[in-house]
Amino acid sequence: MSHTPDDSSDVSRHAAYVPGPARRAVDREALRARIPGWGADLDPADRPAVPRLRYDPAASGAHWEFPERQEEKWPRERSIEHAGLPPVFGTSCPPKGLSGALRKYAYRTYSEARAAHWLLLIAADRVDAWESHLASFATRRPDNPVTETGVLAEPARHGLSSRVGTKRADLSHQWLDPVVVAGPWVLAGGAGVAVIRAVLRRRS
Repeated sequence: MSHTPDDSSDVSRHAAYVPGPARRAVDREALRARIPGWGADLDPADRPAVPRLRYDPAASGAHWEFPERQEEKWPRERSIEHAGLPPVFGTSCPPKGLSGALRKYAYRTYSEARAAHWLLLIAADRVDAWESHLASFATRRPDNPVTETGVLAEPARHGLSSRVGTKRADLSHQWLDPVVVAGPWVLAGGAGVAVIRAVLRRRS
């Protein structure tokens, strides 16, 4: 059922749907009387944020013009769009090894607007993971892909029944999971066997 405004009150109520300039005839007193709290922020004196909108150096209480910079113990990575580092920055994960070199190259060479920047950072994450895997073999508790991937929980924790007849979001890519998780380990194991065979052949 269509409705055509035929008087001034209807026009005011349907102003958004009527052609012509915007009608902003607002009776503030009538709105304030009809809607409790309407227009509470019309007076700048009632706005808590108004002092922040004015430039008043004494209002912040800061004792410095610019905060003291954190010491940069090594050249930190920053995007080429940025003129410098912020006064405080994180130092918990310093770049190391080949993954660190990839990260530094990504930040030094490509803008954050380039796909190459992010693809290099993703590749660096994968390299970092394998650097950690290899480093774990020099410890008393090396990484164990069997227990750490949770594959043992599949037969023991209703892995099959939790997938059949359900609408789990991960069902669409579960066939790819073994390739992604186990594939690199299988390739690394095969490469290790090939290297050992080559060494034994040379000795014989």
